[in-house]
Amino acid sequence: MGMMDKLKDAIGKNPQKARRGARKGSETADKKTGGAYSEQIQTGSDKIDDELRRRGEGPREQ
Repeated sequence: MGMMDKLKDAIGKNPQKARRGARKGSETADKKTGGAYSEQIQTGSDKIDDELRRRGEGPREQ
């Protein structure tokens, strides 16, 4: 099982926790980089949301 498979499995087990973690991690990374990589950081966070929606875990909570 590859790293991405393990990540997808963990996301599926705790979708809301995954969303909160991704959001908090992306905010922290954006602050630490001074916004230099905002687009790439947001893309990563969006991919987690896309995977959760694909699995039927519903929309992103705000």
